[in-house]
Amino acid sequence: MSVDVPRRIVILRHAKADWPEVSDHERPLADRGRKDAPVAGAWLASQDIVPELTLCSTATRARETWKLVAPELPRRPRTVYEDRLYDASLGQLIEVVNEAPEEVNTLMVVGHNPGVHALADALAGSADPDVAARMNRGGFPTSAMAVLTLPGSWKSVEHGAGTLVDYWTPHR
Repeated sequence: MSVDVPRRIVILRHAKADWPEVSDHERPLADRGRKDAPVAGAWLASQDIVPELTLCSTATRARETWKLVAPELPRRPRTVYEDRLYDASLGQLIEVVNEAPEEVNTLMVVGHNPGVHALADALAGSADPDVAARMNRGGFPTSAMAVLTLPGSWKSVEHGAGTLVDYWTPHR
């Protein structure tokens, strides 16, 4: 893949989780999360957005979200469950993105707030004003997705490098 071709990153916050008496890492999806996650996948498919690689947090709620999103896509992307995405800082998230294989053109990251909102906000050097306003007004709720385009290689992704091209939530 030429680095002249714009890359695309889809940043997905896990679906709504339940609060049973388990560790935070092991929290499963709530009923609403199990309903919203396939809707998120259907939206991706309707926009013709199919990642070649998905990096997913190892937390139960993130893995369950991805397992409900993926069947809605026309083809299943390669998936890597990444420990570093759980409770990740903005710097850690950018590090993980910087390590994406160069042959990947569309990358998806499935993670947690506040990190995923911070990542979308930090990468968005430019945006359609309406799209940016929707993302910032909404605060990146569960199942929300930001779609950004990025020039150059994954290794060169840094603050302000991208353009926020879409923002979606299941409860607009």
